[in-house]
Amino acid sequence: MTSIDFVALEVADTAAADHFYTSVLGLGDEVRVRASEAATSGFRGFTLSLVVSQPANVNALVEAAAEGGATVVKPPAKSLWGYGAVVQAPDGTVWQVASSSKKDTGPAALDVDEIVLLLGVENMKASKEFYVGHGLAVGKSFGSKYVEFATGRGAVKLALYKRRGLAKVAGVSPEGSGSHRIVIGADAGVFEDPDGFAWTTAA
Repeated sequence: MTSIDFVALEVADTAAADHFYTSVLGLGDEVRVRASEAATSGFRGFTLSLVVSQPANVNALVEAAAEGGATVVKPPAKSLWGYGAVVQAPDGTVWQVASSSKKDTGPAALDVDEIVLLLGVENMKASKEFYVGHGLAVGKSFGSKYVEFATGRGAVKLALYKRRGLAKVAGVSPEGSGSHRIVIGADAGVFEDPDGFAWTTAA
């Protein structure tokens, strides 16, 4: 089963981005940064989600991110599915911070249970077939709207969402062009998917 070991975010200032992800958010080697001056504007076609156990952790992460220079796109709030918020990191990456729980069970902490990469795709059927062909096993599928792949041993879970729908959930405009500014590190080989997302061999 194909699994994702890391995502590499391409940024203009690697020192600042590394500080934000490691020192501010406390993330590990599953989120890496590398230098890039590739042109990009607007929505980059993906979001990353930090899944946590309780609302207090959502609040703590959003507060830490804001103090570290991130922009709060959607303040923490309850929803039908739980509790969450959206922030945009100083490097431009859009992050969702979410918990399926609506009640706290302990003190607030910057603990992250899961990292999910959501790719915004134009043709769900074609993208789903493409990834199944590259060794990813479907975990959940909701027609042409959403596909979630089985986690495997990897540090990052992958899901597909319609591009415009993903932008709407994130609270940003779906318009964007240029580089996605992300490379996905896995054991599936080196390739580019139908929407231009680049994959590399994890090492």
